[in-house]
Amino acid sequence: MAMALRDMKTLVLASLIFLAAPGLALGAPSVDAATAGVSPGRIDGATAQALVASGVRVVDVRTAAEFSSGHVPGAINIPFDELPRRAGEIGPPTTPMVLYCRSGNRSGQAVDALRRAGYTKLYDMQRVTAWPGALAR
Repeated sequence: MAMALRDMKTLVLASLIFLAAPGLALGAPSVDAATAGVSPGRIDGATAQALVASGVRVVDVRTAAEFSSGHVPGAINIPFDELPRRAGEIGPPTTPMVLYCRSGNRSGQAVDALRRAGYTKLYDMQRVTAWPGALAR
């Protein structure tokens, strides 16, 4: 009887862990696994969307006014001219991130600046309009 009760407790505990962390229990891909097949550099909107869905940070380097007019869901807004002093908000240099702006000019410059700062996993979607589907407001 004691053995059956212990086995039941173990089963209940395992079930709770499974329910509390479904992504882990089901083997959801990690950010590292999601970026493994995608080389840093310019990417299209569908690739950006897949990376962001796997947990990659997305950074809008447009102005606050541009950001408020519509942005990629989940994006953080760090205007290009504020990037050097606010890069720490993104995370350490090992943090993979998708960047974009209005035309691709500022995002390209942001990639260059972040690369000089030691960031290596930089994905440039270039234009906000490359994002498939609706933008957040």
